[in-house]
Amino acid sequence: MEPAVRSPTASRLCAGDWGLLLIRLTFGVLLAGHGAQKLFGLFGGPGLTATGKTFDAAGYHPGKVFAVIGGLSELVGGLGLAVGLCTPLAAAAAVVGVMINAMVTVSGAHGLWDQDGGVEYNISIAVVAIAIAAIGPGRLALDRYFPWRDGGWPEAAVALGLGGVGAAVALSV
Repeated sequence: MEPAVRSPTASRLCAGDWGLLLIRLTFGVLLAGHGAQKLFGLFGGPGLTATGKTFDAAGYHPGKVFAVIGGLSELVGGLGLAVGLCTPLAAAAAVVGVMINAMVTVSGAHGLWDQDGGVEYNISIAVVAIAIAAIGPGRLALDRYFPWRDGGWPEAAVALGLGGVGAAVALSV
Protein backbone atom coordinates (compact mmCIF):
# COMPACT_ATOMS: atom_id res chain seq x y z
CA MET A 1 0.00 0.00 0.00
CA GLU A 2 1.42 3.39 -0.95
CA PRO A 3 1.77 6.05 1.77
CA ALA A 4 -0.61 9.02 1.80
CA VAL A 5 2.26 11.49 1.27
CA ARG A 6 5.35 10.33 -0.57
CA SER A 7 8.90 11.47 -0.07
CA PRO A 8 10.10 14.52 -2.04
CA THR A 9 12.31 12.27 -4.16
CA ALA A 10 9.55 9.87 -5.25
CA SER A 11 8.76 10.00 -8.95
CA ARG A 12 4.96 10.04 -8.92
CA LEU A 13 2.59 12.29 -7.10
CA CYS A 14 -0.03 10.59 -4.98
CA ALA A 15 -3.50 11.61 -3.83
CA GLY A 16 -2.04 12.88 -0.54
CA ASP A 17 0.14 15.38 -2.41
CA TRP A 18 -2.87 16.74 -4.26
CA GLY A 19 -5.03 16.68 -1.13
CA LEU A 20 -2.53 18.78 0.82
CA LEU A 21 -2.34 21.23 -2.08
CA LEU A 22 -6.14 21.52 -2.09
CA ILE A 23 -6.25 22.19 1.66
CA ARG A 24 -3.38 24.70 1.51
CA LEU A 25 -4.84 26.54 -1.48
CA THR A 26 -8.34 26.70 0.00
CA PHE A 27 -7.34 27.94 3.43
CA GLY A 28 -4.40 30.03 2.24
CA VAL A 29 -6.21 31.88 -0.55
CA LEU A 30 -9.30 32.52 1.57
CA LEU A 31 -7.17 33.85 4.42
CA ALA A 32 -5.17 36.04 2.02
CA GLY A 33 -8.46 37.38 0.62
CA HIS A 34 -9.60 38.17 4.15
CA GLY A 35 -6.40 40.15 4.69
CA ALA A 36 -6.92 41.98 1.37
CA GLN A 37 -10.41 42.96 2.56
CA LYS A 38 -8.90 44.57 5.66
CA LEU A 39 -5.98 46.26 3.94
CA PHE A 40 -7.33 47.29 0.54
CA GLY A 41 -11.11 47.00 0.71
CA LEU A 42 -11.06 44.25 -1.93
CA PHE A 43 -13.82 41.64 -2.23
CA GLY A 44 -16.33 43.91 -0.50
CA GLY A 45 -14.10 44.45 2.52
CA PRO A 46 -14.06 47.57 4.64
CA GLY A 47 -10.51 48.73 3.84
CA LEU A 48 -7.83 49.94 6.21
CA THR A 49 -9.50 53.02 7.70
CA ALA A 50 -12.73 51.24 8.65
CA THR A 51 -10.83 48.16 9.84
CA GLY A 52 -8.67 50.42 12.00
CA LYS A 53 -11.79 51.84 13.64
CA THR A 54 -13.04 48.32 14.33
CA PHE A 55 -9.70 47.40 15.90
CA ASP A 56 -9.84 50.56 18.03
CA ALA A 57 -13.33 49.59 19.22
CA ALA A 58 -12.03 46.11 20.09
CA GLY A 59 -9.34 47.64 22.31
CA TYR A 60 -6.35 47.53 19.95
CA HIS A 61 -4.70 50.97 20.03
CA PRO A 62 -3.75 52.43 17.65
CA GLY A 63 -6.35 50.55 15.67
CA LYS A 64 -4.94 51.32 12.25
CA VAL A 65 -1.52 49.91 13.19
CA PHE A 66 -3.08 46.71 14.48
CA ALA A 67 -5.29 46.54 11.37
CA VAL A 68 -2.14 46.63 9.22
CA ILE A 69 -0.49 43.94 11.36
CA GLY A 70 -3.59 41.72 11.25
CA GLY A 71 -4.24 42.31 7.56
CA LEU A 72 -0.62 41.66 6.57
CA SER A 73 -0.50 38.54 8.75
CA GLU A 74 -3.54 37.18 6.95
CA LEU A 75 -2.42 38.27 3.47
CA VAL A 76 1.24 37.23 3.59
CA GLY A 77 0.68 34.18 5.80
CA GLY A 78 -2.25 33.03 3.69
CA LEU A 79 -0.19 33.31 0.51
CA GLY A 80 2.69 31.47 2.20
CA LEU A 81 0.34 28.70 3.25
CA ALA A 82 -1.19 28.52 -0.24
CA VAL A 83 2.14 28.08 -2.05
CA GLY A 84 3.71 26.09 0.79
CA LEU A 85 6.51 28.53 1.61
CA CYS A 86 7.87 28.72 5.16
CA THR A 87 4.86 26.67 6.14
CA PRO A 88 5.45 26.45 9.92
CA LEU A 89 5.93 30.21 10.10
CA ALA A 90 3.00 30.95 7.78
CA ALA A 91 0.83 28.61 9.85
CA ALA A 92 2.04 30.25 13.08
CA ALA A 93 2.09 33.95 12.37
CA ALA A 94 -0.74 34.17 9.91
CA VAL A 95 -3.21 31.64 11.07
CA VAL A 96 -2.80 30.53 14.65
CA GLY A 97 -1.91 33.97 16.03
CA VAL A 98 -4.70 35.77 14.19
CA MET A 99 -7.24 33.10 15.11
CA ILE A 100 -6.31 33.21 18.81
CA ASN A 101 -6.72 36.99 18.76
CA ALA A 102 -10.08 36.67 17.02
CA MET A 103 -11.26 34.11 19.57
CA VAL A 104 -10.19 36.19 22.56
CA THR A 105 -11.45 39.57 21.38
CA VAL A 106 -14.42 38.82 19.12
CA SER A 107 -15.90 35.33 19.03
CA GLY A 108 -14.97 33.88 22.44
CA ALA A 109 -17.82 35.59 24.25
CA HIS A 110 -20.37 34.00 21.91
CA GLY A 111 -19.77 30.35 22.70
CA LEU A 112 -18.79 27.58 20.33
CA TRP A 113 -21.03 27.68 17.29
CA ASP A 114 -20.40 30.04 14.39
CA GLN A 115 -24.11 30.67 13.87
CA ASP A 116 -24.03 32.45 17.24
CA GLY A 117 -20.79 34.28 16.40
CA GLY A 118 -18.74 31.72 18.35
CA VAL A 119 -15.26 30.24 17.99
CA GLU A 120 -16.10 27.23 15.78
CA TYR A 121 -14.72 28.80 12.58
CA ASN A 122 -11.57 30.17 14.26
CA ILE A 123 -10.77 26.84 15.91
CA SER A 124 -11.23 25.00 12.61
CA ILE A 125 -8.83 27.28 10.77
CA ALA A 126 -6.20 27.14 13.53
CA VAL A 127 -6.38 23.33 13.73
CA VAL A 128 -5.95 22.99 9.95
CA ALA A 129 -2.88 25.27 10.09
CA ILE A 130 -1.28 23.29 12.93
CA ALA A 131 -2.09 20.01 11.16
CA ILE A 132 -0.42 21.21 7.94
CA ALA A 133 2.66 22.20 9.94
CA ALA A 134 2.65 18.72 11.56
CA ILE A 135 2.09 16.82 8.31
CA GLY A 136 4.23 19.05 6.12
CA PRO A 137 3.07 21.03 3.10
CA GLY A 138 3.47 18.13 0.65
CA ARG A 139 5.53 17.74 -2.51
CA LEU A 140 3.49 20.34 -4.41
CA ALA A 141 4.94 23.11 -2.24
CA LEU A 142 7.87 25.48 -2.45
CA ASP A 143 9.04 24.06 0.89
CA ARG A 144 9.71 20.67 -0.69
CA TYR A 145 13.44 21.52 -0.80
CA PHE A 146 13.73 22.50 2.86
CA PRO A 147 14.21 20.35 5.98
CA TRP A 148 10.72 21.14 7.33
CA ARG A 149 9.07 19.75 4.18
CA ASP A 150 7.94 16.59 5.96
CA GLY A 151 6.50 18.36 8.99
CA GLY A 152 6.75 16.83 12.43
CA TRP A 153 6.40 17.66 16.09
CA PRO A 154 8.94 20.52 15.99
CA GLU A 155 7.13 22.18 13.07
CA ALA A 156 3.76 21.83 14.80
CA ALA A 157 5.29 23.23 17.99
CA VAL A 158 6.65 26.22 16.06
CA ALA A 159 3.22 26.88 14.55
CA LEU A 160 1.43 26.65 17.89
CA GLY A 161 4.15 28.26 19.99
CA LEU A 162 4.89 31.27 17.78
CA GLY A 163 1.20 31.76 17.10
CA GLY A 164 0.49 31.75 20.83
CA VAL A 165 3.37 34.10 21.62
CA GLY A 166 2.37 36.47 18.81
CA ALA A 167 -1.21 36.50 20.04
CA ALA A 168 -0.12 37.08 23.63
CA VAL A 169 2.06 40.01 22.62
CA ALA A 170 -0.75 41.58 20.56
CA LEU A 171 -3.28 41.07 23.34
CA SER A 172 -1.02 42.55 25.99
CA VAL A 173 -0.16 45.76 24.14
